Amino acid sequence: MAGTRALGRAVHFYLYSEPDQPVGKLLSMLDILIVASGPFRVTLRSTGVDLRRTNNALIPGHYDIRTYSRRDTIAINDELSITRILSKTKIGRNESFRAQVRARDGKCVITGTVNVNVPINVWHGFETAHIFPLSSEDYWLQNEFSRWITNRKDERDTGINSCQNGLLIMSNIHQNFDGFGFAINQDDGYKIPCFDKDPFRIYGRIFDPICRIPNGEDGVRDELLRWHFRQAVLANMRAAGEPSFEKDFPPGTDMMGEIQSGPEAGKRMEAELFSRLNGVSFV
Repeated sequence: MAGTRALGRAVHFYLYSEPDQPVGKLLSMLDILIVASGPFRVTLRSTGVDLRRTNNALIPGHYDIRTYSRRDTIAINDELSITRILSKTKIGRNESFRAQVRARDGKCVITGTVNVNVPINVWHGFETAHIFPLSSEDYWLQNEFSRWITNRKDERDTGINSCQNGLLIMSNIHQNFDGFGFAINQDDGYKIPCFDKDPFRIYGRIFDPICRIPNGEDGVRDELLRWHFRQAVLANMRAAGEPSFEKDFPPGTDMMGEIQSGPEAGKRMEAELFSRLNGVSFV
């Protein structure tokens, strides 16, 4: 069963020409959501007052977006967001990825929780997460994302399993990260925005600098953080948002049946199969 991302929204944006079709919910994200030929303004419908960029929380309500000039055009960005699943490190070729991310971080880089069991090599409650998912490696190759990875072993190495594409995070928020429930806004001082309720109290935290290492070969790449943030905006903020997939399948559950009967069945099935066959040789 898929969840609905739009439930619980208190702020809604609308194109002025389509006042009944909500666009999204956060002002700071509109540069991604809106494609305009010129400057645009955002007005609180109940007061008619234009908004200004601020760190203050938005007042709940309905906001209209319009251009300053009738000659300018405005539309909603129709760029597709990627379909991803929980990308745990499971297969052999990811062992070095896991080891390098653990050695670099040693803590959850989202919550700041330190793994006090590092000296005895116990990692209960901590997982290595890919910023860009393994299940979409074809997309990674087609768009030449490997150009952002500076520590590839050779030309055959795609770089997707580089520690520059990895984070150490608590296992209880791994699914939320993979599902675009929160992201890291590199362009806003590495602050963490949440796109849903925040039971883990991570909203507004600063992404831990331990894994950035701007001049090193092992640091997380800003380009990948920016890509993940953009995907989170696209997945969460247009209309009702993209489907939020179920990831908890107890023993005996017809996992394939639930996927096939749910939204985006083809794309999700492809991602699930790729995650299981990735790195398997049939020769």
